[in-house]
Amino acid sequence: MDIDPALKALAAALHGEGPAVELSVGEDGALVVGHLETPGCDDAVAVVRTSGSTGAPKATVLTVESLAASSMATALALKGEGQWLLALPVQYVAGIQVLVRSLFAGTRPWVMDMSGGFTPEAFTAAAQELTDKIRFTSLVPTQLQRLLDAPSPETLAVLRRFNAVLLGGAPAPASLLAAARDAGVRVITTYGSAESCGGCVYDGFPLEGVSVRIEKDGRILLGGDTIAAGYLEAPDEGGSTFFEEDGVRWYRTSDLGSIDDNGRLTVLGRADDVIITGGIKVSAAHVQEELEKSDAVAAAFVAGVPSAEWGQAVAAYVALATPPGGTAAPAEPAGTGGTGDHAVVLEKEWHRTLGILAPKTVLAASSLLMLPNGKPDRLAMAAELNALHQGK
Repeated sequence: MDIDPALKALAAALHGEGPAVELSVGEDGALVVGHLETPGCDDAVAVVRTSGSTGAPKATVLTVESLAASSMATALALKGEGQWLLALPVQYVAGIQVLVRSLFAGTRPWVMDMSGGFTPEAFTAAAQELTDKIRFTSLVPTQLQRLLDAPSPETLAVLRRFNAVLLGGAPAPASLLAAARDAGVRVITTYGSAESCGGCVYDGFPLEGVSVRIEKDGRILLGGDTIAAGYLEAPDEGGSTFFEEDGVRWYRTSDLGSIDDNGRLTVLGRADDVIITGGIKVSAAHVQEELEKSDAVAAAFVAGVPSAEWGQAVAAYVALATPPGGTAAPAEPAGTGGTGDHAVVLEKEWHRTLGILAPKTVLAASSLLMLPNGKPDRLAMAAELNALHQGK
């Protein structure tokens, strides 16, 4: 992928010499550089679509100020600027930030060949092309898991050469972080979104110039100069998402969290992840965490599905861990004579550990359904779980 046109357009926008940029990828895999008018926001640099994992994507407007603040805070947290490897789709915020940080650092990013999807071989080949002694990349947990599972010693060697691997986009299982640590890979977990110029909380602590607080209902608020100007096509009437207070711009997230006495943020799950089943409030994030404690489970997604009996029922889409020498299997409901039979055994285990919180519908598969940016496709999995539950 030729990223020179994107770098040129972004550089012009950062210097106030060009319109806002929106990046996309055509059907042929080529990068498409679009230019957008941003009425009322003269210093807009980029328009980034949210992932759309829970609804229609929103066009988020990122300004010179927000991107500069994000880049500076990132450099401070990483203790330097260096060369970046782009291993994520460039049209999403984590991808476009690789280009923006490179422009601010004056370094040239290297782009991984993703024509065949994300593979350890392609990542390793790209990482071996980096020339700067200081190196960074951004990954999602699924990508890091694949790299750590790769049998090639070259893959582990290039991972260890990164000064930091930023890991975001989805919660990282404790087992994955432990495996990375044991392998000598320097991982920094990040939390943020397009509305905050990407990750603005590293390993639970906000970056320089970023503020975090928790509302009475448990919702996470992010504040500071990294916050976006707003949405291009959906004005935030009433300030329900973006607002200013005492000169600080804030973004009201859709996530629930807590802050401990040391100031560390813990993300507890999405505000809409609370499942009310039989009058009992169940945290989907808590159930997911319990399911993923099993060695037989690589990853899980938990959602509430409509239920005539319970109002909502807890349902789980489970990616089974592939045993050594094993092969991937298609998605099947429990008890169908295939992948689902493995879930039958797990269901019994979950009923012992979770009791009434255990999933009433389970769909087992070789992997979760994913969006192009590496995030779980929550809508697609919820639809399959709903269809399975209603078909019982």
